[in-house]
Amino acid sequence: MTPRVGIGFDIHPFSDDPRRRLVLGGVTLDGPGLSGHSDADAVAHAVTDALLGAAGLGDIGSHFPDTDPAYENADSMQLLARAVAAVSGSFEIGNVDVTVVIETPKLAPFRDTMQQRLGEVVRASVNVKAKRAESLGALGRREGIACFAVALLEPR
Repeated sequence: MTPRVGIGFDIHPFSDDPRRRLVLGGVTLDGPGLSGHSDADAVAHAVTDALLGAAGLGDIGSHFPDTDPAYENADSMQLLARAVAAVSGSFEIGNVDVTVVIETPKLAPFRDTMQQRLGEVVRASVNVKAKRAESLGALGRREGIACFAVALLEPR
């Protein structure tokens, strides 16, 4: 087998519910939370999709459907850990690269902690970057957050 690459993407709007926390890469940040069935951690979701896609195992929705009450308010880092377990039988995770599209809050103060927490779960190097949408579209108007992730899997 040859190395495999997967691309993940996730997007969530900000929530009007003051009880929702903003969680990205397993780190709670100041600011309004995101709408979603689980904790809406767009970073963890994109990484999960990248890993599952690289392994040919479908996507996050097929493993953890938002129609299943069992995943309501679920900790997305735990879902990511389950995806890691699913791919680990056949593959070793080489690395993961993440780009978060976010106007606010700034991710720089949280980047090292996010990389550490994600790396502990995936047991590989994780790089997190943040980019602004430069006031363009819904993301630029601060209506939500999007995230892209790429994962490299090496056969065992």
